[in-house]
Amino acid sequence: MNAPPSMYGFLAEFETVALLLRACEKTRDAGYTVVDAYAPFPIEGLDKAMALPKSKIPKIVLIGGIIGGLSGFLMEVYASVYSYPLNVGGRPHYSWPAFIPLTFELTVLGAGLSAAFGMLALNKLPQPYHAVFNCPAFDLASQTKFFLCIEAKDPRFDLTESRQFLESLDPVGVYEVPE
Repeated sequence: MNAPPSMYGFLAEFETVALLLRACEKTRDAGYTVVDAYAPFPIEGLDKAMALPKSKIPKIVLIGGIIGGLSGFLMEVYASVYSYPLNVGGRPHYSWPAFIPLTFELTVLGAGLSAAFGMLALNKLPQPYHAVFNCPAFDLASQTKFFLCIEAKDPRFDLTESRQFLESLDPVGVYEVPE
C-alpha cells in the first residue's frame, strides 16, 4: 500500500544524537534508501550511518580549477602572441613564466567559485520551502531535537509498515508529513 499523493513521508523525532544514529543505521539496514536526517548541529558519523555516497565536490573543484587555470593561461597566450604582440627587449612573445601569476590566480578563482556554486547546486539550495516545514514539531530541528524522515518516494515505503518501523526505533513521536 503506497502513500497517497498528498503525503511526503513520515518524520520521527529523537531526543539524543545516539538515538538518531542508531535509528539511521537501522533504517539503512532495513533497506530504506530515500531518507534524510535533520539535526541542529553537524553529527560525526551520520553520513556512514545513512550510507550516503561520497561527495562530488572534490571533482567539481578540480574541474573548476583546471578550467580557470587554462582560461587564464590561454587568455594571456592569445593576448601576448596573437592579439597584441610587443617586442620588449628582444624577448619572445610566448614567454610562459610571465603567465604563471595570473594562471595561478584564475585557478584559485575557478576552484573557489565551482566549490561554492557546486555545493549550492548539490544541496539544492536555496530552498525556501520544504515539505518537512509543514510538521509543527520540526521547528525544534534547529534548536534541540533530531529528526529522521522516510520519504514516500522510497520504493520500500508502506503506510503501515513504515510507521510501525519508525515507532519501533523509540522516537519521541512519529509524524505524518503532508506534501
